[in-house]
Amino acid sequence: MAILEIRNVTRRFASLKAVDDVSLSIEAGEFFTLLGPSGCGKTTLLRLIAGFDEPDDGALFLDGAPLAGIPPEKRPVHTVFQSYALFPHLSVAHNIAFPLRMAGQNDEQIRQLLKETLELVHLADKAQHFPHELSGGQKQRVALARGLINKPRLLLLDEPLGALDAKLREQMEGELIALQREVGITFVFVTHSQQEALALSHRIAVMNCGRIEQVDCPEQIYGFPKNRFVADFIGTINLLPVEVREASHGRLRLAVDGLGEIIAAPAAGLKTGERGSFALRPEQVRVAAAGGHHEIPELHNHFHGRVRDFLYLGDVTVYKLELDNGVLIEALLANSAPGRAKFFEIGDTVSVGWRCDAGVYLRD
Repeated sequence: MAILEIRNVTRRFASLKAVDDVSLSIEAGEFFTLLGPSGCGKTTLLRLIAGFDEPDDGALFLDGAPLAGIPPEKRPVHTVFQSYALFPHLSVAHNIAFPLRMAGQNDEQIRQLLKETLELVHLADKAQHFPHELSGGQKQRVALARGLINKPRLLLLDEPLGALDAKLREQMEGELIALQREVGITFVFVTHSQQEALALSHRIAVMNCGRIEQVDCPEQIYGFPKNRFVADFIGTINLLPVEVREASHGRLRLAVDGLGEIIAAPAAGLKTGERGSFALRPEQVRVAAAGGHHEIPELHNHFHGRVRDFLYLGDVTVYKLELDNGVLIEALLANSAPGRAKFFEIGDTVSVGWRCDAGVYLRD
């Protein structure tokens, strides 16, 4: 059963629709992420859930009860902000216990819940420290602990890892997953980072210009985007303009502008002559030296080209390849062989291919 239902919600600011007729259902115990570029409406939607703002149209329901008119402090919801919003003059213990004191809990209840929560976020040894004595990751844990101590029905997280450096952010991602699994509270997480969303979420809602483009699990969002925006926004992708030559139950035959025909996985409802885009992830592209025994003609989609550029990233190398007739494509190869990594050099002729079930057709 859905813990939170958002039904046809719209929020306007003058002529701008920051949230435009959004409907969502979020399940109890879910780690649900609102993902999109800056200005897409995700933080506005989070503010509507928290009660910091009210919708112009539509309604929100928590556990089946309408949220309209209920102020933020009366909602069983807590928000964790990117800035942490810690009180600098209060110790870690007093920062975390603050919501309980505001709710009028007695000292014994506060002591017990504080002890449990400090242990949960691994800060028992920092209870008497002040925020200026903590690292960024420790401050983040204090903010999370304060949000969790009164066991809200929803924990809202607004870009909570945005102020951390890359290595600490990766560490906190693992801690967030473990923490959410342990407490079982529904998390609604806002981010513009595709990597964070894919790593953390049970489901993702991709937003653009106030609307929901796609809601799905991370694997579906990444592997089977519904449209060009989702395909282009999530990770890196090759988008080739194509025309449908044949659409059957077994396969899709597409003509790539300036390149020739490719075979792709079937898609429903397509008609011969329809134009769209073929979306192919760089890691689905295979590359081999042209003219040698490593060529890959066994793949249904097989072309020749040359290396235009490459970028070494340690664990992988990204190649920019120019195929027959000048079509450009990007490939990502793992540097998994033992010893020194060996690369194709700029100007090398290569054989390029991908499986017929790789990539997806997208309507324009």
